[in-house]
Amino acid sequence: MNPAKRHEIFSRLRAANPHPTTELEYSTPFELLVAVVLSAQSTDKGGNLATRKLFPVANTPEAIYALAEAGLADTIKTIGLYKSKARHLIAACKMLIELHGSQVPADRAALEALPGVGRKTANVILNTAFGQPTMAVDTHIFRVANRIGLAPGKTVLEVEKKLLKSIPPEFRVDAHHWLILHGRYVCQARKPKCGECIIADLCEYKDKTWPASPSAAKAEKRTRNARGSASLSPNKGGRKRRLVPTQGD
Repeated sequence: MNPAKRHEIFSRLRAANPHPTTELEYSTPFELLVAVVLSAQSTDKGGNLATRKLFPVANTPEAIYALAEAGLADTIKTIGLYKSKARHLIAACKMLIELHGSQVPADRAALEALPGVGRKTANVILNTAFGQPTMAVDTHIFRVANRIGLAPGKTVLEVEKKLLKSIPPEFRVDAHHWLILHGRYVCQARKPKCGECIIADLCEYKDKTWPASPSAAKAEKRTRNARGSASLSPNKGGRKRRLVPTQGD
């Protein structure tokens, strides 16, 4: 994919959504950290369900640490892997209190040193909470980058590096959100909605799926109805044929 096409893709995504953001619900960098950890291997919707119950009770490192592992696990048990996530969050809160003055660090190495925080989570925090031009490659971004030819790669890290290298600087801070939302709602895994896609003419995916025209849809319906009628038609004379076994059967 050439630079001009990449620029046009992000120009259109920006025009359609000038101020994109995460769908996770949070009000502080620490709440975002907790929300990202809880939504891992789950969904933003599932993460929000858990934090809506947790944050009114505890939304600081001290408050969550005071719940202890059992209390936190009981509060977030609607989310998958809640026991291990509770264990990681309690340990992370302890480190934040002791090493960072209860503040979430705006540093990759410090973030990745926290239990339950890997490269992708660190990228989300650095980008969403601190406005750094990072690229958290999740399943949606990995799929979109490969499918449309934006930044093909066999691994998450390869795609991340290619995206950061090829996306024009003016789009890098928001590109993470545009690509996630595009993958979640338009360029979906099983059947991309190419007919609704604002970058379909720029996309290099060969197997685009287009909605059937009204006339084609009607023709297909007539064909299905005809097939159904044929399969239900009686034998000649209006009687159903009954198989009679021959001798020796």
